[in-house]
Amino acid sequence: MTDLPLTPERGWESLYLAGSWTDAGDRDAISDENPYTREEIATVPAATADDVDAAYEAAAEAQESWAHQPPQARAGAINAAIEFVGDHREEIAELLSVESGSAPVKCEAEIQTARGMMQEAASYPFRMSGQHMDSITPGKENTAERVPVGVVGVISPWNFPLHLSMRAVAPAIAAGNSVVLKPASNTPITGGLLLARIFEAAGVPEGVLSVIPGRGSEIGDAVADHDVPRVIAFTGSTEIGQRVAEKAAGNCALPALELGGNNVHVVTDEADLERAVDGGVFGSFLHQGQICISTNRHLVHESLYDDYVDALADRAASLPTGDPTDEDTIIGPIIDESQRDQIVDYIEESVDEGATLETGGDHDGLVVEPTVLSDVDNDMAAACNEHFGPVAPVIPYSSDEEAIELANDTIHGLSGSVHSEDLEQARKIADGIDTGMIHINDQPINDEPHVPFGGMKQSGMGRYNGEQILEEVTTTKWISVQHEPREYPF
Repeated sequence: MTDLPLTPERGWESLYLAGSWTDAGDRDAISDENPYTREEIATVPAATADDVDAAYEAAAEAQESWAHQPPQARAGAINAAIEFVGDHREEIAELLSVESGSAPVKCEAEIQTARGMMQEAASYPFRMSGQHMDSITPGKENTAERVPVGVVGVISPWNFPLHLSMRAVAPAIAAGNSVVLKPASNTPITGGLLLARIFEAAGVPEGVLSVIPGRGSEIGDAVADHDVPRVIAFTGSTEIGQRVAEKAAGNCALPALELGGNNVHVVTDEADLERAVDGGVFGSFLHQGQICISTNRHLVHESLYDDYVDALADRAASLPTGDPTDEDTIIGPIIDESQRDQIVDYIEESVDEGATLETGGDHDGLVVEPTVLSDVDNDMAAACNEHFGPVAPVIPYSSDEEAIELANDTIHGLSGSVHSEDLEQARKIADGIDTGMIHINDQPINDEPHVPFGGMKQSGMGRYNGEQILEEVTTTKWISVQHEPREYPF
């Protein structure tokens, strides 16, 4: 399969099971559709519970020999995968456009972040260091070694499918684990089978990676509830993440969860209005707002409120919408009809509750217009829910204390941003908001491969990136050597 071109039409009719491309046979099919045209781009087999078992069994069998490969061999495989992505950048961007509705700026950002995660992961085989510690027992030598956990299960989402699969798969493989990956059924190629092609070309041994596309309702529990994996890495909604955590914990597997967000963009009375609007536009409308760390609520001081609303609405109305393969498009399609309908419902409910529609609110097929709502409060549908669409509800506030209170009035705590020319003021607000990540004079959509990424409250458990994800996919083993005879009390 590695010699086939990475086109939407060819090479995706099989599972990647234990290092082999397995024909669909009598399995059900997943129709993989372009969210802009709604045309079928591929038919992908739907994995079964038996496939989950086979993938985990193969992963367990392959892991030990992979873990004993020298670090340069594991790093070499990751570097070969990086080279493959670089060589096929344009084809991967096309796949992201037609399968996930990604406009060019989002495609570029996703490929860049995925490669960044892989580059960081390539260093992990050389960072599996141990520690020597003195002992309270005479003649004893203590060491604590970092070792792979064994098998890692990964359940990834559809919004940034390549990046959010790769940020778990590459570190796990680099650290000496084997991986079973279940991509979202909306993006079985870019979130799953594409990674199989990448790591197959990189020379990763059979069984170290299996990719089992399937519907979460049919095999999600089987992936999370299996007794083989020691870590289940999940990115998705809080509701489903809680279920995954429960299933994983039942087998004492570690749930590594990055869940929903209701992220704020706080514009203080000391903000540079132009910079704040620039950040607000990007934070709400990149990839149609279908990002867990996108801006869900704009909290704007009453002294700047009217000017901010006017500027944000003007900018939103000017964003080009339509076909994501068009190089000028910024706003492409929502992933499917159910997501679109929920977004439109939130807009309509908020207007019924008293919000003012400044711009947008309509849709053409799955393309929802960039929408700005003013006169919003925290309890309105578009504000209290993670709307996951190109919607910018703008909420006024009168004091720094009120901004913090509004920001924290949610079960989520993933990302956020604060704008102020007074950095002391900005830092005080940032410190007061209960969130895993917050960015001053920027917007919430930030991800760097060496910086911890994750949330507080019901936005997740654990951290991705850097040393933190290495800790998630490894465990510490205490080994002692008693060099001299020990005296025992009996």
